[in-house]
Order: sequence, then C-alpha cells, then structure tokens
Amino acid sequence: MFESVTIKDIAKALGVSTSTVSRALNGSYEIGTETKKLVLEYAEKINYRPNPIALSLKEQKSHSIGVVVCEVANDYFSQAINGIESIAYNRGYHVIITQTHESFDRESANVKHLLSRHVDGLLVSLAAQTTDTSQYKYLLDKGFPIVFFDRAAPDLNTHKVIANNFQGAFNGTEALINSGFTKIAHLTNSNNLLISHERFDGYKAALDQYGIEFRPEYLKHCNHGGMIQDEVEFALKELLALDDKPEAIFSGSDRLTISSMSILKKWGLKVPGDIAIAGFTNSDVVDLFDPPLTVVRQPAFQIGQMATEMLIKTIESKWPVEEFTTEKVDTQLIVRSSSEKSAGKK
Repeated sequence: MFESVTIKDIAKALGVSTSTVSRALNGSYEIGTETKKLVLEYAEKINYRPNPIALSLKEQKSHSIGVVVCEVANDYFSQAINGIESIAYNRGYHVIITQTHESFDRESANVKHLLSRHVDGLLVSLAAQTTDTSQYKYLLDKGFPIVFFDRAAPDLNTHKVIANNFQGAFNGTEALINSGFTKIAHLTNSNNLLISHERFDGYKAALDQYGIEFRPEYLKHCNHGGMIQDEVEFALKELLALDDKPEAIFSGSDRLTISSMSILKKWGLKVPGDIAIAGFTNSDVVDLFDPPLTVVRQPAFQIGQMATEMLIKTIESKWPVEEFTTEKVDTQLIVRSSSEKSAGKK
C-alpha cells in the first residue's frame, strides 16, 4: 500500500521539531536560511507533497470547486468546463466534475459526494429530471456558495450565468421563416427546465411576429434531452406522421439538433429538401455536415469563465454575499444551407 511521507518523517530524519519543518516548508521568516535550505532540499529529495485533505481540515478550505453537469461529452458542456478550468486553475482551485446523465437521483448523489469532498463551492447546471431544488436552497440558506450556469433554478436567490435563450430561439426560428417556411416544428428538452420555456417563448414569439399560428402538435419534448436515441426517433416519427406535417424543425438543444440530423439522414430524408433544420448546438463539426447546419451557438467557454469568476468571488468574500446577479449572454446565429428552402430545390 502506498504511504505518503509526512512532516513528522522529515522532522525525525533531520532531528528537528515538526513545527520547524512546517515553518520551513511554508517559507516562514522565523526559520534560519540554513535550516530552511536543509528542510526544502530533503523534502525535494524524498518527493514530499503536502496532504491536501489534511490542509483542508486545518484551513476549512479545500481549494476545490465541484461541477455538476448532465454530460461531459456534450459539446456545450465540454466547452463550458474548459472555461471553468481556465479560471479555476489560475486562481489556485482544483475542479471536480460530476455527470448527472439527466437524472435527479444522480444529481442529488453527486452533490452529496462533492460536499463530502469539502468543495468550497458548486457550479451547477440542472438535470432534465430535476424539479426539487430543496437541497440547493438548504445549502444557500447556510451561506454555501453556489452559482448556476446554463440551466438555472428560477426560484433560488444566487448568482446565475445563462444564455439569452429567448433571443437565440427567436433568431433561429426567424431564419427558417425568412427562408419561406411557415410549418415549423419545435423539438426541445424536458418541460422541467427553464431553458426549455425560454426557448419555446422565443420560437413562439417569432411565429407571432410573422403572423404564423402556433400549432400544439408541432411541439415535442424529449425528457432526456436527446441522450436516448429512441426518444428522439419517436418524437420525429410523430411529427412526420401528422396529416399536415412540418416543413422545418427548430431544435432547442445541442444533442437534439445533432441527433435529429443523423436520424433524418438514416431514414433517407433529404435536408432541407424533405425537411429543413436549424437549432441550438455548439458542435465544432456542423459546418462539415451535408448540408452544413444552421445553428444558434452559445458562448459556452465564456459562460463557464463568468460563472467561475462569480463563484470564486463569493467563496473569497470576507462578508456574506446577499446581492446576486443573473448575467445573460448573447448567442450567435450562423445561417447555413440546412435551413434554406432554395437549397432543397437545386
């Protein structure tokens, strides 16, 4: 079994007290230059590393941040995590990442595990199944630092960093309308999530502005956010089986957009000839698709950075933080041929 070297071992080997070794390792001015040099050289020679758990117990800080996301393989979240790490490591914090796979039970277990690891704060993006946010309310009431990003809990008073979901969905739907489509379906995440409501509102507002009536049968929720292929296939089959089927789909999440494109191709349907697509996604390969995909892109890296800055500021605040802000970051619409009616007629 691996046994790490302790301060006591160094003290015993050099014939000095443990407090002398501790002060020397911490660069204290109370220790003479020769003694300090002796201790540091010996510590280097035996590859001594401070025990972070012992330090956190002593300082009541672990200098680590817990991250709760639905899935690391999701393009949006992998980019957001890169943003989180770029700030955290430069500020001396380690990052512990957990995945919920859209499960409330797993999210709850992950939060408990992170707290048992004595993280100094949490960065959370809610699972699709989560409706009960009482564990977060309890922690926030105790003064524990939590920042929500992307998928925030609307009823909790803490810092949040989100995309401008309404405007992003409006712009994406408008791009389809500008191409001449009026029968536009909306494929989206679980109805539990605030982002699903905000993106639906943006989609519906675009229809309203152009005098297009919203049709309830054109709205399909995928409660696992596209992580279960059968769920997406079922939603698409229902849309395509309608007597007056849609000419286009606006998709409300990263995985749903990519899944829809691949499923329609698998079924032998031409995009945009048989059905056009536009949707939220942060995938870096959508311009290589055939046809290239029209997307609403979120600044995921920037959102991760902003959320981490807010969290560290809260962690390091000398006074309890009582005023909170919600930062709303603009999305970017990139129009390509998957949403163009003319492209399907060439």
